[in-house]
Amino acid sequence: MKDKPSAYGADPEQIDRLLAWPLGNDMEAIPTASPGLNAEGPGGHIGRYRLLEVLGEGGMGVVYLAEQREPIRREVALKVIKPGMDSKRVIARFEAEQQALALMDHPHVARVFDAGLAPSGRPYFVMEHVRGLPITEHCDKHRLTVEQRLTLFLHVCEAVQHAHQKGIIHRDLKPSNILVAIQDEEAVPKVIDFGVARAISQPLTERTLYTEQGQLVGTPEYMSPEQACADKQDVDTRTDVYSLGVLLYELLSGALPFDRETFREGGIDHIREVICEQDPATPSTRLSRTAVAESTESARLRQTDARTLQHKLHGDLDWITLKALEKNPARRYSTVEAFAEDLRRHLNHQPVSAAPPGLLYQSQKFIRRHRRQVVAAAMVMVVCLAAGIATVMSVRASRESAHAEALEHRQLLDQAQELFGARKYQEALTRVSELLQSPYVGRSANLLHAQLLLEEQGAGAAVPELERLLGTPDEVAGQAHLLLANIYYEADPCAPGETSEFRQRWQEHREQAEQLIAGTAPYYFLRAQAAYGVKEMFEMLDQALKLDKQHYDSLSERAYIYYSQHDYEKMAR
Repeated sequence: MKDKPSAYGADPEQIDRLLAWPLGNDMEAIPTASPGLNAEGPGGHIGRYRLLEVLGEGGMGVVYLAEQREPIRREVALKVIKPGMDSKRVIARFEAEQQALALMDHPHVARVFDAGLAPSGRPYFVMEHVRGLPITEHCDKHRLTVEQRLTLFLHVCEAVQHAHQKGIIHRDLKPSNILVAIQDEEAVPKVIDFGVARAISQPLTERTLYTEQGQLVGTPEYMSPEQACADKQDVDTRTDVYSLGVLLYELLSGALPFDRETFREGGIDHIREVICEQDPATPSTRLSRTAVAESTESARLRQTDARTLQHKLHGDLDWITLKALEKNPARRYSTVEAFAEDLRRHLNHQPVSAAPPGLLYQSQKFIRRHRRQVVAAAMVMVVCLAAGIATVMSVRASRESAHAEALEHRQLLDQAQELFGARKYQEALTRVSELLQSPYVGRSANLLHAQLLLEEQGAGAAVPELERLLGTPDEVAGQAHLLLANIYYEADPCAPGETSEFRQRWQEHREQAEQLIAGTAPYYFLRAQAAYGVKEMFEMLDQALKLDKQHYDSLSERAYIYYSQHDYEKMAR
């Protein structure tokens, strides 16, 4: 009976010669398909691909930048097993990587174009060459805000969820495996390197995907507790949820959940202990504990200051991140989509499913870590038990009450904003007036209150309230600067922008708004107002509406320009 073709498109006997070689033998002595040939390298050829340079090197393979000349001319990334690494385990895993990528078709997953055997007999495959930076470097280089980083991260979640739907777990998600390329002036993240991927519901290769007992498959800093254990039977899609949680932690705070310098000090046993037993601090707490220079730099790279960044992370983002990083997979998000949905709800100012872990749960984890000390102190604890229970109940009730109040305030603010959008100003004023002193949404409520005053009573009533919002350099202050710039631009008693006092105030508020809300819909609306031509105004307004389809000011301004121009053309006829 004839052997069926290999996944690499080559004679099965060529790969079988490698697979038949005992694992215990010297790997460099493994026979190749073409003895005597030099190892592949820059300047050489593999099939129809000319190797240009080395892009990177991992534990089992080397990635080259290569040029394909037929049937089309393009640059590709070509990955080939390293010399001396042609073991059964490595070849099986390499074939699994090619098969995993071939199953997927998603704009945020690097595509596979071709596969085969190199002249030396080592398997290779050819994939899309992503010209980009690791996602953390891209975000820092372009000083993306927290909201912009979350938007980029959500695209990564979409790619990983697609892989899970195809039955593939990545198992090595980290910044260097998520590259961000610029395409048509937009940042496009691409997930690469499914080299340690594992099938959920189907075998990726006919060969055994063998892992040596005790060997860590993946990158320890981003590895889930179930990966770090010797028994990998419990690894499922939630291990990628954990790795994405580590990545989100780093994108938000600029630091990893565990200290880089001490994490690897004690060898593999210490790494396992940290991953499986130590609970990370929340991102906002970790930020507050770092050196002043580090926290200041992290905030600068996110276009804010350290105090504002810590405040922004505190609450929803802290609890969303920690839920993804739960040691017990059953307490994590069940899917990447559920993780992403909580982030979308946060961005839309809606209640999220993640909540602070209860005191009882934290106590159970403490007892597991310090069992001997707890037993020794049990008699003392009995004496204090009654008072302790009362304290616990009071603290829990207080936290739950505060959480419920925060949700209620956010819902009321959402309702007021909907009424404002519907031009029901009096009803919106009544609703938002209850929230002006809210510790949760107070600044946003005051901003909406000022907008309502501007519509109902004019600039004289709105300006003092807007000026009170300028003390904190955040997005609310940016919006206030934007409104003040518009007021001084439109309220000029002469032609807009010609009176020196009004022009100076307009210019000052415009510059402050640009610094605080750059890259947002209000920012492009501001640029549209300063544009010199109708075409440029439409471009800026379109960009604003691309970011926020319901941005009221941009919709209104675009309609006004359109109908004004239409009336002018009718008169000209």
